[in-house]
Amino acid sequence: MNTLKNFTKGLIKENPVLVLVLGTCPTLATSTSVINALGMGAAATIVLLCSNIVISALRKVIPNTVRIPCYIVLIAGFVTMVQMLVKAFSPALDESLGIYLPLIVVNCIILGRAEMFANKNGVFDSAVDAVGMGAGFTLALFLMATLREIFGNGTFCGIEIPVLADNHISIMTMAPGGFFVFGLLIAAVNKFAKNKPKKKDFGCQGCPQAEVCGKAGCNNAVKEAAEND
Repeated sequence: MNTLKNFTKGLIKENPVLVLVLGTCPTLATSTSVINALGMGAAATIVLLCSNIVISALRKVIPNTVRIPCYIVLIAGFVTMVQMLVKAFSPALDESLGIYLPLIVVNCIILGRAEMFANKNGVFDSAVDAVGMGAGFTLALFLMATLREIFGNGTFCGIEIPVLADNHISIMTMAPGGFFVFGLLIAAVNKFAKNKPKKKDFGCQGCPQAEVCGKAGCNNAVKEAAEND
């Protein structure tokens, strides 16, 4: 796989949050401020990078029957290391992220990339994939946090913005505002992303209701297509 494509796919085309819709819980919970979002994105990226490298290096050693438990143990070890570093050097960030920092262990993005990519590719490609996916995760968090903090608190990175500071929309920092911004960003990505999958018409083949309806649905579809032509 081309290294550049391997990296850039995680930014837009296969963005883990806005396209694959993974890691929704920490995304909504930590995107109320830009600082928290960047902190969570950096922590998840470090864990993803370390776990992908180690899992890729050990992919021929780890027994297939116990690979998931092994992945979780490795990921948990890296999460513990990152959490200890954050506690030591940025206790305020550790307090802000709260339970969502140790919950990186069960983040679908981390385990998903381990199972779908690192388990099947070399160390270098797995590292590039991890950095790309981590950057995509951080980008999604940053965009959500920017919109929610500016309109919800009237600040950016804690710095007050004139006018907006006194006229902010408090609901933007709450769960409804988070889902609203999340939906807007997903809609924007779906609108402008290239190479979107095309809808397929599978017809009656494989349809469990084909015998019941007597293939009337397919016949109607054929008639409508002929009329439109």
